Amino acid sequence: MAIEGGCHCGAIRYRIEGDPIVHALCHCSDCRRSSGAPMVGWTMYPAAALKVTRGTPKIYKSSEQGRRHFCAECSTGLFYFNDQMLPGIVDVQSATYDDPNAVPPQAHIQVAERLGWMESAHKLPTFDRYPPQS
Repeated sequence: MAIEGGCHCGAIRYRIEGDPIVHALCHCSDCRRSSGAPMVGWTMYPAAALKVTRGTPKIYKSSEQGRRHFCAECSTGLFYFNDQMLPGIVDVQSATYDDPNAVPPQAHIQVAERLGWMESAHKLPTFDRYPPQS
């Protein structure tokens, strides 16, 4: 399997060759704060499977061991490395795939830190675009 993706502005592009190890939706506070979203989808691959084909991501030391890679132009989060906890592994933010439906998520992780309202978010009303204006 080959997956391609990139940042919002197109300055960073990447390609991943091979099958994912796992795709999980992370609810930890670090992911929430770095993304500004209630959770982040991460697909884990052997680090050697990832090739950046355009641009150079900026690296942010988000914890003692964690390194978050993002686009310095548009701030899109892309990759996460932690050589101590996950040696030889890269986590790729799955929403940055050209086809985010290509690898369905398999689990929720770090649910001990999940926002309380996320437990019932699937029960909220849905709209194809925006709710009707009153």
